[in-house]
Amino acid sequence: MNTLTANLHTMMASFYHPKPDRFKILIEAKAFPSDHYAVISQLKLHGYDPEIGLIALSPRPGETYLRTSDIVDTIKNDPQIALVLFSGVQYYTGQYFDIKTITDAGRAQGCVVGWDLAHAAGNVPLKLHEWEVDFACWCSYKYLNASPGGIAGVFVHEKYATDFDRPRFAGWWGNEKTNRFEMSPEFRPSAGASGFQLSNPSVLNMTVLLASLQIFDEAGGIPALRAKSLKLTGYLEQLLLAVLDDHFKAGHIRILTPSDSAQRGCQLSLDFPERMMQVFEGLHARGVICDERKPTVIRIAPAPLYNSFADVRRAVACLKQVMDTVFH
Repeated sequence: MNTLTANLHTMMASFYHPKPDRFKILIEAKAFPSDHYAVISQLKLHGYDPEIGLIALSPRPGETYLRTSDIVDTIKNDPQIALVLFSGVQYYTGQYFDIKTITDAGRAQGCVVGWDLAHAAGNVPLKLHEWEVDFACWCSYKYLNASPGGIAGVFVHEKYATDFDRPRFAGWWGNEKTNRFEMSPEFRPSAGASGFQLSNPSVLNMTVLLASLQIFDEAGGIPALRAKSLKLTGYLEQLLLAVLDDHFKAGHIRILTPSDSAQRGCQLSLDFPERMMQVFEGLHARGVICDERKPTVIRIAPAPLYNSFADVRRAVACLKQVMDTVFH
C-alpha cells in the first residue's frame, strides 16, 4: 500500500503517541533522508523541538557502523524514548542490524519499535512476528525488483490485529471488505495491517510486484537466495581485499560494511576519500552497474537472484583497472 514514506507517517500516526515525559525518537545517524524528514516532521507535528526530541545515534569515533550494544545501552539509559525507528539494513553502510535484539531492548523499556526495511525486504531473512516487531514498512523497488514508484508494504504485529480503537489514518480501502461498498460513513477497519490501507492500489504496480514475487518463489525463496548471497558478497569482499591490496594500503579505498556476514546483506559500501566520482564513472563506462552516495561512497550489491560469481570477478577486475588509472 502507498509508498514507503507515506507508510512511515501512517504507522507513526498510530504508534507514536508522545507525552511530556516520553517523546523522543531514536534513529541511526545518517538514516535515509526521507526517514529523517519524516521523524522530524512528526516531532514538530506533536509540538516537540527536534533538537531535543530526535536522537540520531552515531558509530564510535573511528568506526564505520554501530555496535548493537551501544544501541541497546542508549535505549536502556534514556526513559524519554517513545519510539525506536531503525533501518533493517542501513542504506549507506550496508549494516544489517540485529532486529530481534534491538526490538527486545526497546520493548523491555516500554518503547514502540518500528523498522524501515527498504534495503532488507528481499535481501535478508525477516521474522517480524517472531521478533515481536510492532510495525515495519518497506518499498518494493530495490531487492524486490518492482521498479521505482512500486507499491510499498507494511507489517503490523498480530497483537494489534483487532485493536480497532487504535488511532489511525482511515480510508475506504481499509474498511472491512464485507461492507466496503455499502458507502457507510461508519469506518469499520479490517483486522491486521489491511485495516491501515487508505486508497485503492494501482493494478499496474501490484502486477509488477506479483511477477517479481513469483520469480522469488521459483528461485527457492529467501532461504536459498540468502545462502547464495552470503557466498557472493563474501567472494566480493575477498577479491577486493586481495586484488586491491595496494590501494587499501595507500588509503584510496576502505570498506564501510561489517566484515561479519551476519551483519550485512548483499551490499558492500566502498569509501573513496578522494576521486569517488571518477571511479564511479569509470565503472559505469565498463558496464559495472553500481551506485554512488555522496560524498565518498560507491555501493556494490551482487543480487543472488540474477548476479553470478563471474559478474563479481569481472566487477572487481574492472574496479582495479579504473583505480590503477585514477590513482596512477
